[in-house]
Amino acid sequence: MKTKRDGAKETASGFEGIMSGIVNLVEKLNELAQTGNELQLLKERTTDAGIRGVYGINIKVGLGQDKDRVSVEPFGNIRKDKSGHAVVQEVIEPIVDVFEETDHTLVVAEMPGVSLEDVRLDVQDDVLTIVAEHRPKKYIKEVLLPRPYTRDQMQFGCNNGILEIKCTD
Repeated sequence: MKTKRDGAKETASGFEGIMSGIVNLVEKLNELAQTGNELQLLKERTTDAGIRGVYGINIKVGLGQDKDRVSVEPFGNIRKDKSGHAVVQEVIEPIVDVFEETDHTLVVAEMPGVSLEDVRLDVQDDVLTIVAEHRPKKYIKEVLLPRPYTRDQMQFGCNNGILEIKCTD
């Protein structure tokens, strides 16, 4: 790949650019598989009307007993409509992680701009529904828990848009 005098790389075009992108993706996935970590890809778009859309995927690879487990979850507010075109929706699907600890289950959701009074939790057996609204943003996410919990078994707090829900027996 050519470089400018100041050392910055020029943008590759054509086949070279495609191959460079594929090699970079394979290297990231290899690193992900070796470390048992997660990778997050994020894209933002703004429409002509000024509406901001966010789309991303969160790829997680486990360690230990779950080392062969790969999870790919989409997040954001850009979805395809029935015709296959991308549409910016009013509701944002937040990034959510579920951690199974020895004595509890911890659910962590990223919802920028949200405070504790903006959050509502509903639980039906092993499905937790998180709803939060802080104008102009509205977040909704259904999370599958490892086992059924009641609302009384949950404690939650929110700090700087990070919601933590602790589910105990």
